[in-house]
Amino acid sequence: MRWVFALALLARLPLMAGSAADVARAIRENTFDRDECYRVRDLTLIKEDIRVYLTDGYLIFSKPVEGRPIAAVFLADTDGGDGEVMLLPPNRAERRSLATFTESPNLDEHFRGAVFLFTGDVYEALKKQLPENPANKKLPELGALLDEKWTSALRSLGAGYQTRLTLDLLGWPSSRPGMLAAFFQGNKLGNFDVVFDPSVQEQILVGQLATRDNRLYFDTWTSFEARSSRLHPVSRKPELLLRDYRIQAVVNEDLSLSVVTRVKGTPAAGGTPVVPFEIAPEMAVTGATVDGRPAEVLQSDALRINLMRGGNSLFLVVPPEPLREGVEYEFEFHHSGNVIHDAGDRIFYVSARGFWYPMFGQQFATYDLLFRYPRGLDLVTPGGVVEDRTEGDWRTTRRRTSAPIRLAAFNLGNYEHARLERGGYTVDVCANRKVEHALQPRPQTIYITPPPAMQRRRQPDLVETPASMEPSPQSRLEVLASEVASALEYLASRLGPPALPQLTVSPIPGAFGQGFPGLIYLSTLSYLKSLPSARGTATVQTELFFEDVLQAHEVAHQWWGNRVTSATYRDSWLMEALANYSALLYLEKRKGGHSVEMMLDTYRSELLAKSAGGQPVDSTGPIVLGPRLENSQEPRAWRSIIYGKGSWIIQMLRRRMGDERFFSLLREITTRYAGEEMSTDAFRELAAKYLPPKSDDPKLEAFFEQWVYGTGIPSLKLAWSVKGKAPSLRLVGTLTQSDAGEDSSVIAPVEIQVARGRTITQWVRSASDPVTFTVALQQPPLKVTLDPHYAVLRR
Repeated sequence: MRWVFALALLARLPLMAGSAADVARAIRENTFDRDECYRVRDLTLIKEDIRVYLTDGYLIFSKPVEGRPIAAVFLADTDGGDGEVMLLPPNRAERRSLATFTESPNLDEHFRGAVFLFTGDVYEALKKQLPENPANKKLPELGALLDEKWTSALRSLGAGYQTRLTLDLLGWPSSRPGMLAAFFQGNKLGNFDVVFDPSVQEQILVGQLATRDNRLYFDTWTSFEARSSRLHPVSRKPELLLRDYRIQAVVNEDLSLSVVTRVKGTPAAGGTPVVPFEIAPEMAVTGATVDGRPAEVLQSDALRINLMRGGNSLFLVVPPEPLREGVEYEFEFHHSGNVIHDAGDRIFYVSARGFWYPMFGQQFATYDLLFRYPRGLDLVTPGGVVEDRTEGDWRTTRRRTSAPIRLAAFNLGNYEHARLERGGYTVDVCANRKVEHALQPRPQTIYITPPPAMQRRRQPDLVETPASMEPSPQSRLEVLASEVASALEYLASRLGPPALPQLTVSPIPGAFGQGFPGLIYLSTLSYLKSLPSARGTATVQTELFFEDVLQAHEVAHQWWGNRVTSATYRDSWLMEALANYSALLYLEKRKGGHSVEMMLDTYRSELLAKSAGGQPVDSTGPIVLGPRLENSQEPRAWRSIIYGKGSWIIQMLRRRMGDERFFSLLREITTRYAGEEMSTDAFRELAAKYLPPKSDDPKLEAFFEQWVYGTGIPSLKLAWSVKGKAPSLRLVGTLTQSDAGEDSSVIAPVEIQVARGRTITQWVRSASDPVTFTVALQQPPLKVTLDPHYAVLRR
């Protein structure tokens, strides 16, 4: 147990002083250079697609950090003063997204003030323009006033960006241009941000901090690759390749987590003086070494950037000397925090389920996980058990993965277990011994009315009824274990082997689930036979979701998201849609096609529900916006569009292909992209190969433009008549589309039953005007039906 004592000792060591800390301190304590204040006219600042015009006003630069200014403030506080920022998103989806927030497909906003944080050549670019116009004059006498008024804003914004600015100032990587973060006071749009950050895949971002229901959001108005990246795409391989995680963690008696993480990393470029990592904001990194030598760590609380980055915290590691290209190094991190929360009765909620340890992107790696935790509890992680022992009041469990995975999660509780083996795979389902307080039944007060003859003399009696029997999470444990094992076995038969041969299912308070490699978090509601207080009035669809769909959905993530991954956040919809549709396939196998149609009807209703602005939820944005769909304007949109519309997209492709081709497609994806990333466009190209011969839209370009990159759910109406005489009859039909944009077009099947058991299917493409089609028949049709088998999402 020497590592335990080493962990406790190292956790007390102070953070080493170093250049990163000095640079960050200079950023936090920066002020304006009073001698660098100017009266300016017609200055232009260009960063790729971003154009900022400082038309008339005052400009002051900050004092240098690492030899150059890193900030400036512009104020249009003069007669006729003005500034303007302009930006045009490069595609329809991004223009639609911007218009959702600003009511315009392009950004053209005049502003009265702006704060700029930057690295690179921004200072030189602006200074170079000053001599070109005689109206530009130095005003040091105004510098003192602006310094006094704006230094607090500079320090506040600088503190939030200190880690990101320090990363550039320390030179990682030196080949990239500098960043620009601009904070505008718009005349119409209020306060908003425009960011150019070359360290991320989509370098340009525009958005705004917003709140709804006491929750803080960063609403991304638009985000896209900069012009140079669009014109000259380059491979964005990780600058640091990671493998072989070895994590030793202690769950202390107060539920705090103390961790030592070791991982091997190889830089893709030489001369790397600093390396950025990400971790959950609840975890504090207290120390690090590189090949056993102490390294400096810089981590700060940056809420604004964390929200932009999906909630994770950026921190820097500065090794004692620059890292060399192609050389493998061992990184060791010491970190701790509070990510385990007590929900009562020894029921726990893990809030940082993915990034509780340092990561550089989400790369496939092997994991060796050792946890020490209080005796009497269970702690589950992915992988096979290689050690499990109890000493005194402590229990130690060690697990090791048999294959590389992208994330290693854990869960903690006082569990009952049900273990099964199916088809060569091991399933361990854990259940809490009690339910969380929010689900426990409570006494109720009821009114007993006296008989009519006594109502004048007696008031209704108030009676306190006892609480009903507490629901037991163990009541469905064996059934749930059997269902999970059956779902795993069924999906393996369709999709091939899962991410790992062992699968653990563990409960989590709430009404959601999450599927990590080898470990599933499953809502407590899925464990209960019934819960009158929460589910007594539930619809059949709700019961199907918690009893059938949710667990199968999370099981399906062993393939979608863990065996095959998405290339970017824009492609993450694929993993959720394929996982959810895989769950519907399992539901279809168990309960028939009608159950699937009921779920599809529910998804359609959620998409057509009106938002606060009176528009359908589907109009919030196209599915490729991914997590950006969860915004302050319509928080329901992410789930409704990603899960619901995503399932409809897969359903429509299935109906276009037919079952044999469709299931062959799924199997090829899990084979071809095992351990790899898949983009939306790669999925489209592969899916197109499984269309029947001579299909309309053979490359699926129109289909994806309508359903993946666009919004809108059309109404379709069929009218038909039969002309001529047998055996030379003609069925003449008209398909009319409404409630959709002029450029909307979908393909829908018309089924013509001509004899018992014999059906002709005619696929018809809709348009803004009614479309007429003709089908030759030898005898009158018995029945003509538009889309009887849910082949198109429509009103």
